[in-house]
Amino acid sequence: MRHVVIVGAGPAGASLAHVLAHRGIQVSLLEARSDFTREFRGEVLMPSGVSALAEMGLHDLLSTVPSCAPQEIEIYLNKSRLLHLEGGEALFAGTPVLAVSQTALLEAIVQSAAQCPHFQFKRGTSVKKLIRQNNRITGVIAHSRQESFEVKADLVIGADGRNSIVRRQLSPNANQLSPPMDIVWCKLPCPENWTGVKAYAGSGHLLIAYHTWDGSLQLGWVILKGSFGQLKQRGIQQWIEEMASHVDDGFAAHLRLHAAAAQKPFLLESVSDCVQQWSEPGALLIGDAAHTMSPVGGQGINIALRDAIVSANHLVPLLNAESLTAEPFNPAAVDNALRDIEAERMPEIRHIQNMQAQPPKLALANAWWAEPLRYALGRLFTCGFVQDRAASRLRPFLYGVSEVRLVV
Repeated sequence: MRHVVIVGAGPAGASLAHVLAHRGIQVSLLEARSDFTREFRGEVLMPSGVSALAEMGLHDLLSTVPSCAPQEIEIYLNKSRLLHLEGGEALFAGTPVLAVSQTALLEAIVQSAAQCPHFQFKRGTSVKKLIRQNNRITGVIAHSRQESFEVKADLVIGADGRNSIVRRQLSPNANQLSPPMDIVWCKLPCPENWTGVKAYAGSGHLLIAYHTWDGSLQLGWVILKGSFGQLKQRGIQQWIEEMASHVDDGFAAHLRLHAAAAQKPFLLESVSDCVQQWSEPGALLIGDAAHTMSPVGGQGINIALRDAIVSANHLVPLLNAESLTAEPFNPAAVDNALRDIEAERMPEIRHIQNMQAQPPKLALANAWWAEPLRYALGRLFTCGFVQDRAASRLRPFLYGVSEVRLVV
C-alpha cells in the first residue's frame, strides 16, 4: 500500500487526506497545532467551495457545522447605496454562499476521515525537515512533544499554508503579486435584522461587514500596507470611529455604540504570490503553500478545496494499488502527475489573483484622479446594463473559472 504524508490539516490538506484515505491509500496527516481552536479569517464558502465539498462526499457535514447564509448584498459608495440585492440562495443560482466555522468544518472532515483504516492523524506534530534520497523526497522528519521521528512516504504534500515549512524546504522561487494593502479584522455585536453583506467604498477606503456563523458582525477594514503601526497607536475605539466616518448614518451609530465591545482585533497581512514550480520529485505544494491568495473575494478556502479535487484526480489512479486499473508504482509517472496538477490549476489561480488585485488599486488610490474616477464609476453602476456586466465579471469569484469534478 502506498503511503502519502500530508503536512497541514487546513482545507486543502484535510480534504485531500479524506479523499485519498477513502480510495485505499495510506495517509498520514500531520498538523502542527494540537487543535483547530484559533481565529480563522478564510471562513466564507462560495458556491465553488460548497460544490467541491459535495464532490468529495462531504456536503452533509455542512449541516453539522455552524454557518450563516447571507440573504442580501448591499454596496455603498461615499455612503450612498449603489446596489441592493436580496433573495437568499436565489442570489447564487441555488447554491448558497456560507460563512462557516472553519474550526468545526476541519474537525468534521478529519473525524470523517478517521472512520477509514487507511487514515492516521497526528496533532501537535510539526515537520522540521524533508528527507531526500537520490534527488527525491522520500519522507519527513517530524517532531511532537514527546519525540522526533522519521515518516517515510511515497509522496509528501505540503498543504501547510502561507508560512509553509515544505515550501521553504523545497526553496522554490515565487512570483509576488501582493497588493499594497492589509486588512484589520474585528468582530462586533450584529445589528438586528442584518442578514447579509455590506461593502462600503470611497475616499480611499474599503470596509466589508457581514453576519457571520457565530451571530456576530465580522468587519474587514482594508488599509494601506504599512499603516497599521499608526492605527495601532490610536487604539481600537479610534479605529471604529474612522470606520464610522465612511459608512451610512445608521451603521455609523451602531459602530460607535459598540466600539468598546470590539472582539479580537487582528491584522491580516495581505499576501498574494505563486511559486514558480509546485513540485519536486516526490513532493507537491497545494493551497496557500503553493499560491497564497489575497483576502479579496474570499477565495482562499474555495481554491484550496478545488486544488484537493484536482490532486486526487491525478494521484489516486497512480497510488491506489487495490484499483483494478492501477499499474505498478512508478515514481516517474507520479512526478509527471504532479506537474499535470500544477498545469491544470494554474489558469484559474492566475485569473483569480489578477481579479483580486484590481479592487484595492481602485479603492485605495489617492491620486488626484482617483476620487473623480470612483464617483464616475459609481454613477455608471446605477445602470442595469453595467450591473449585469459587473456581475458577469465577478462570476469566477462565486463559481470558479473552470469546472472541477471529482472523477476517481
